[in-house]
Amino acid sequence: MTQQIGQFLIFELFSIHHPLTFGSSTSLESLALGASKEYIQDEDSVSNAMLPLPKQMHEITFSTVDKPKLLSQLTAVLGELGLNIQEAHVFSTNDGYSLDVFVVVGWHSEDIDLFRETVQKEIRKTMKTHLPPEEGPLILEDVQFKKEALSNHIKIPTNGADVWEIDAGLLEFQSKIESGSFGDLYRGTYCSQDVAIKVFKSEHVSVDMPRDFAQEVHIMRKVRHKNVVQFIGACTKPPSLFIVTEFMPGGSVYDYLHKQKGVFRFSSLLRVAIDVSNGMNYLHQNNIIHRDLKTANLLMDENEVKIADFGVARFKTQSGIMTAETGTYRWMAPEVIEHRPYDHKADVYSFGILMWELLTGKLPYEFLSPLQAAVGVLRAGLRPIIPKNTNPKLAALLEKCWQKDPALRPDFSEILDTLNCIAREVLEHSE
Repeated sequence: MTQQIGQFLIFELFSIHHPLTFGSSTSLESLALGASKEYIQDEDSVSNAMLPLPKQMHEITFSTVDKPKLLSQLTAVLGELGLNIQEAHVFSTNDGYSLDVFVVVGWHSEDIDLFRETVQKEIRKTMKTHLPPEEGPLILEDVQFKKEALSNHIKIPTNGADVWEIDAGLLEFQSKIESGSFGDLYRGTYCSQDVAIKVFKSEHVSVDMPRDFAQEVHIMRKVRHKNVVQFIGACTKPPSLFIVTEFMPGGSVYDYLHKQKGVFRFSSLLRVAIDVSNGMNYLHQNNIIHRDLKTANLLMDENEVKIADFGVARFKTQSGIMTAETGTYRWMAPEVIEHRPYDHKADVYSFGILMWELLTGKLPYEFLSPLQAAVGVLRAGLRPIIPKNTNPKLAALLEKCWQKDPALRPDFSEILDTLNCIAREVLEHSE
């Protein structure tokens, strides 16, 4: 029995000769650089950073199943054609689809049909697609997913000593916490214990998903630390693919800061930072790189903050370096954005950004789109502005964490020493 998953990419192109109607951005790099400069001088003036708009533009829309790295792939395709991206907009739906809209200039010919054919050819070459009949949309190859290929379950590396396979019938689902491109997160119970259940959507199963699922379970079952969300078990028998962890009633640090508009007192901020550093130090000592450290992946209960979501985490390779792009642009280290080799110091950079977020309660580069922020970090050395009244040792720590050269960033053991020193000083000053 074969389940056919239609992963498709519909491509449309329009020529427009008037100013953009859904934005006021200029070319991506110019805007990012210009906005970066404005951001450094006056945060409130960034939205006014504008350059003259070119007269002729083309709007390109891609509609597809949402998946990691799609935006960067499409951006690279357009860049290979020498096109200058004026605007990039991404829209995602709760049921796993995305719409990527680009407005570009730089096409050398008035021939729109030639433009369309050229883009199709580049897409086919770069993203391994096949072309449909003429006049039709561009379609990505369908993925054939065979359940039989999984031998009735996904194989997770094991030493035979631990038992973590969960009977799905013993799970009781309650409220949905959030939805993602490839799965949903639920609150539920397992043998009367409150748990979080990460459900992988069967309709979005791809050839890579079993490998990624197995990798996440393999890492989580090896992790035991008070500042890492506790793995309880997994169901590895398709179509029911679940990962079950302890439930964290306090929600995410991101929601606390940006949805509930919460504020951390300095002593509480230090406690959160120390919790995260302890967890990250443990992971790095066990050769695990998280690769997506951000406030949305920090969960709270009444006592502690814990690191969650190991969907893109990996064991460090023998060489100690990686090259695949992963993570979230606002927190992503420059070497990762630029697809250069990176190691565990990429997590340190992300920690520096989230520390600034804890300190200010603001979204990093809040006046820029994620893509604009990424270009600003790479081309202009953009970093968040540290408030003037920040503890000097903490300010210095942030600047060390987000150094461009990974070798200049501290390890989490050093970060812990600094944070504990600051915490002792704060305690002494309060007595």
